[in-house]
Amino acid sequence: MPEKKEDEFAFIKEKIKDKPVSKRQVLSKVAVLLVSAVAFGLIACLVFTLVQPYMQEWLYPEEKPVVTIPKDELEPETEREPEKDSETENAAPVYITETQELETTDYQKLQNKIYAIGEEQNKSIVTVTGVKSDMDWFNTPYESSGQASGVVIANNGQELLILTEKKVITDAQAIRVTFVDGAIVNAVLKQYDGNTGVAVLSVALSDIPDATLGAIKTAVLGNSYAVQPGTVVIALGSPLGANFSILTGDITATGNSVSTLDATYHVLNTDIVGNSSGSGVLINLNGEIVGLIMQGYSSGSDTNTLTAVSISELKEVIEKLSNNQSIPYLGAKLSTVTDEISASYDLPKGVYVKSVEMDSPAMNAGLQSGDVIVELNGAEIMNVSDYTEKLLSLSPNTNVSIAVKRQGTDGYTKITCTAVVGVLE
Repeated sequence: MPEKKEDEFAFIKEKIKDKPVSKRQVLSKVAVLLVSAVAFGLIACLVFTLVQPYMQEWLYPEEKPVVTIPKDELEPETEREPEKDSETENAAPVYITETQELETTDYQKLQNKIYAIGEEQNKSIVTVTGVKSDMDWFNTPYESSGQASGVVIANNGQELLILTEKKVITDAQAIRVTFVDGAIVNAVLKQYDGNTGVAVLSVALSDIPDATLGAIKTAVLGNSYAVQPGTVVIALGSPLGANFSILTGDITATGNSVSTLDATYHVLNTDIVGNSSGSGVLINLNGEIVGLIMQGYSSGSDTNTLTAVSISELKEVIEKLSNNQSIPYLGAKLSTVTDEISASYDLPKGVYVKSVEMDSPAMNAGLQSGDVIVELNGAEIMNVSDYTEKLLSLSPNTNVSIAVKRQGTDGYTKITCTAVVGVLE
């Protein structure tokens, strides 16, 4: 009996074998793995392609080319006399006893030499055309264009920079530049100054034919402070309306000036005949630009002769525009209170506010006509040049402290206004 009970409670042991894997299942898993790997690789490649430029720019920022224009001193340095060598000092003096009369042919030779200077510098002159689309009386679309001269002022390795007037490209749908060899290339507006009306255009070097690049040259901005009445100058551009003209003449006056918002510019008057639509540059006999022909800056009623704005006083503005920087703006017309004016009218020395532009940063800050500006951000202001120089060192959308002396019942009282530097569109 006991043996029987053991048999009744005996366990049955079973061994479960794994189901054999078929080749088809193996190939299916391998295929899924390969597809997943390819998909992951494609996604990684796509993400890397999209992110790489930003990472490259963040890790290795590209240095943008910077245009630098040397500034001029108000008092030009006297030229150093060339050192005399010992042979020259010891040489016996030569006496000329025979005089030779000048002939008309000599005058012509001199004119030819001056004209040759203009021809050489004409390689930096361009014609700027602003193309606009319009509708006629019959609602038929047509293109109209305006032209002005421009001058190549810089080559930063990526683009040519061209100085011109903003008015010719206002509302233009396309800007075209014609070089001295006749090649026409599209340009874009890089930056402009709504106050002076000057603009800088950009032409990509890759868009300019090699032959044209070899035919043009970059102009040199000279020192207009060294120009005096009687200085021989050459007018290039379109002073009479014809492109690539060359006219010669003399400076007749340098003491006149024109007042714009936040600045005063000296003008160079000449005896060169021009017209109201003339544009271009004045160069000296070294081929350097000393003035920018802008008839809107004529200091008098005589518009039959060319007037140019002193290039030395525009250099800071041109440099900023060439580097795509906006020109700081407050919006006041100013005049320097000289020692004589201060004594005659009992005014504090500084910069007298003649008027304030409506809705300008200066007006919003509380500046008034009759105020005398004596400080900008703590820096002493003695004349308009000081004011303009300090303003150009500021950045738009930043605060500037303006200390003025304002007349009241008890005389002039010093007060401080705070303005937000703007940009004139």
